[in-house]
Amino acid sequence: MKYLLMIHLLFWSGLAHGEEKKNQFKVAGKTFEVPVTWKVEKPSSRMRKAQYKTGKTEIVVFYFGAGQGGGVEANVSRWLSQFKEPKDKLSAKVEKVEIKKSKVTTVSARGTYMSGPPFGQKVPVPGHALRGAIIECNGGPIFIKMTGPKDEVLSTSKDFDKTVRSGL
Repeated sequence: MKYLLMIHLLFWSGLAHGEEKKNQFKVAGKTFEVPVTWKVEKPSSRMRKAQYKTGKTEIVVFYFGAGQGGGVEANVSRWLSQFKEPKDKLSAKVEKVEIKKSKVTTVSARGTYMSGPPFGQKVPVPGHALRGAIIECNGGPIFIKMTGPKDEVLSTSKDFDKTVRSGL
């Protein structure tokens, strides 16, 4: 009987733990809540700490540790250079805010996204958008980036911003 009770408890605690992972991610000692509409995906590379999909839009989380991953400006420039058009043609917007004593830089852009692996061949995808956040932490910056069809990214931006704020 004890054995059955233990199996039952382990089963239910496993389900609860699985649900926790599905609707949140933990990185750099912070826990971020994600909408239930974001489907969890297995990260497609070791650089990604979490990966989600909603419609055709992808949300990825990067964290490399203290002193790693490059500075805020370098990453903003890199993200904007992932579009075919020059920066001044992207309706790009970069904002720096402080939320609960954390410095957060947000990035938005729209144009022809050059999709593909970092060092591989790129495929131009017109009508796409990016929403990104760089959260400066003692243990190193956290990078959260969302890319996809412009309408999907724009309609998901409030959920994205809420996710960013949830971990601060």
